[in-house]
This record gives sequence, structure tokens and C-alpha cells, in this order.
Amino acid sequence: MTLIENRSPNRNSPLGADEAAIVGVSAVDEARRYLPAFPDYRPTPLVALPSLARSLGLGAVALKDESGRYGLGSFKALGGAYAVAKLVQRHAAAALGRPVAPAELTSPAVRAVAAGLTVSCATDGNHGRSVAAGAEKFGCRCVVFLHAGVSAGREAAIARFGAEIRRTAGNYDESLAEADAAAAREGWITVSDFAREGYEEIPGLVMQGYTLMLDEIVQQSESDPTHVFVQGGVGGLAAVVAGYFLDRLNGARPRLVVVEPARAACLQASAAAGRRIAIDSGEPTVMAMLECYEPSLTAWRILEKGADGYLDVGDDAAIAALRRLARPEAGDPALTIGESGAAGLAGLIAAASDPQMRARLGLDAGSRVLLFGTEGATDPDVYRALLDGEPVRGH
Repeated sequence: MTLIENRSPNRNSPLGADEAAIVGVSAVDEARRYLPAFPDYRPTPLVALPSLARSLGLGAVALKDESGRYGLGSFKALGGAYAVAKLVQRHAAAALGRPVAPAELTSPAVRAVAAGLTVSCATDGNHGRSVAAGAEKFGCRCVVFLHAGVSAGREAAIARFGAEIRRTAGNYDESLAEADAAAAREGWITVSDFAREGYEEIPGLVMQGYTLMLDEIVQQSESDPTHVFVQGGVGGLAAVVAGYFLDRLNGARPRLVVVEPARAACLQASAAAGRRIAIDSGEPTVMAMLECYEPSLTAWRILEKGADGYLDVGDDAAIAALRRLARPEAGDPALTIGESGAAGLAGLIAAASDPQMRARLGLDAGSRVLLFGTEGATDPDVYRALLDGEPVRGH
């Protein structure tokens, strides 16, 4: 496990206006305008883990438990479906020749218009489930591309929302390229959380939806955290967390560490290189939702300003963290958090247990640490196998 510090000259620079509109405090107001289209919206719990904090020599540890978000089991329910809502609204307004309010998005008239729209995406599982759920809710067609490493359980969870599933060879990055090619050929709209040159608006919408989670955390907390350990992947969630706290607290923001699988640490490699780079793919990681090999462009720009370090963790560490949440220290609640969702805790345990890393990050008995349980048991069979130490099939 290695901690790479953010040495970008942009570190702690203010967000630009476009960035603030995506991940800043004002982004929450825009996201909340669309809640009438999601009448089942409920905040997810922020769970205190005092016994865990004591065992790590910390003042407090709190975990945002996203396992129940919209019944989809992941924070990504806030992003993909939200982006679909905004795209359907735009499409319907053009077709009907009038403004369409968010509350109208599930109406028969708008759904009839939306039926002519197809959205598509590539996914490791959770993002595709959110996009498919949004498409079903608002009446448009959905095609989801799944790479070879996506489990059968996650495929079935997406298909339940009526999405057409297309399997691809290779890893997530290769499925993304195939999805983009198909969308360009067929005239579909790609709803991706991965931004690149010429494609930043829709990933920005996905990220904007995530800001609701940060607003909930502020409402649920008595004080701001001193430290945040957040999962990496392509960097979308990490950038939202980093950008929101930077915009809201400026120089008083918490110290933020991005945690990635050791087998797919593209953000850490980019930090070491001093620029956004892609890395070669290798052996798959059990943290399938974080198995990405190139950072999102928008996310990287924000992380250069709001992240402090990048920490890689091994598969064994993530599995141990999953088990520690399920079978907690006495006095803490048992939490069903999946292997990717437990990665932030794996990073915290690694950092708090290493004297040098602990000192570098300023972790001590006064530290208040925020974690993100980004998903629940999104594939129950995989979760059960990892919890009980059994072989994982189809993962």
C-alpha cells in the first residue's frame, strides 16, 4: 500500500464557475429541483461507528450507508437516473414546444415522447442499473454494455429494469469504447460518468446528481469531518466530494484521501506522473466497481484542486473491511456494504495502522473521519462468498 501525495500547483485553488455548477454548493439546489420526478427520494443514513474509531485511535468515524438508495443499492442511483431525467426533459421540451417541469417527467404525455429516445452506457454494474432504472421510470429505451468481468447477478439486476444487455469482451474501458461506437452509429445518447475531450456535459450531470448525498451529510452531521477517505474508480464520486468540501469550506476543508484498488490505481498513477494518464489493464480486482484504468477528465481537474493523497489497497484489505463492517466491533451496528463500498474503510485501516502514513495524514485521537459505503450487496452471491471466505464465481 502506497500513499502518493497530490503535488499539483492547482491544489486548493478555487473551483471554476463551471466546476462549481457541477459539484459545488449551488449544484445541490439544481439537483433538488428534480426531486419531484423522484417521489421515492429519501436520505440515506450517516452511521456513527464509535467502537471502530476507538480501535483505530481516532476521535470519530462515520459512514454514509448507500446500500438502500432508491432500492438500487448504490450511490450511483443519484447520478445515472438523474442525468436521464434531465435528458428526457430536454427531449420532451423540444418535441412538445414548451417547457417541461420535473414533476411532469413521469406523466403519460412525456413518457410517450420519451419512447423515441434511446440512452446507452457501459458499466461495471451500479451505474448501468441507475441508467436503466431512469429509462424505465421516464419511458425511454436503454441499452447497457457489460464487459466480461461483470457478474451474472449484476447483469440480472440491470435487466430487471427492461434494459437491453450487450456483452463485450475485455474490461470496462473496452466496453466503454464499444458503447460509444454503437451510440454514434445508432444515434443514441451515451449516459456515461466518464468525461473526456468533447464529452463533458453528461458526465457533469451524473456528478451533479451525487451532490445530494453531500448535502445530506452536512444536514446529518454536528460538525465537519477532518478527514475523508473516498473511493476512486474514474474519479467521479471522489471529485464531487473533494469539490463540494472545497467550495463550501475553502481552506478549512477536510483532508481528502482517494482510495483505489492496487490493480487499478489510475488516479494514483496520474498523481505520481503529475498529469492525467491511462494505465495498462491487468489482473481483475475483486473491487469490480472501481476497476478503471483512466481517470475522467472533469473529475481529474477537480481532484487536482481538492484531493490530498491517493492510496492503493489490495483485494484482501477490501474483503477484510467488508467483514469488519458486517461483523463489527462491539457496540457498532452491523452493515451490509459490498467489496467496492468497503474500500474506503480498507484505506483508513491501512493509513491508521501505519505510523508514518498516520503522521503524514495527521490522523490522531481528535480526527473525525468520513467514509462512504458506496454500495450494498449489489450481487448477493458474490457478497456472501466474500463474507464467508468461499470461492467467488462469475465475478
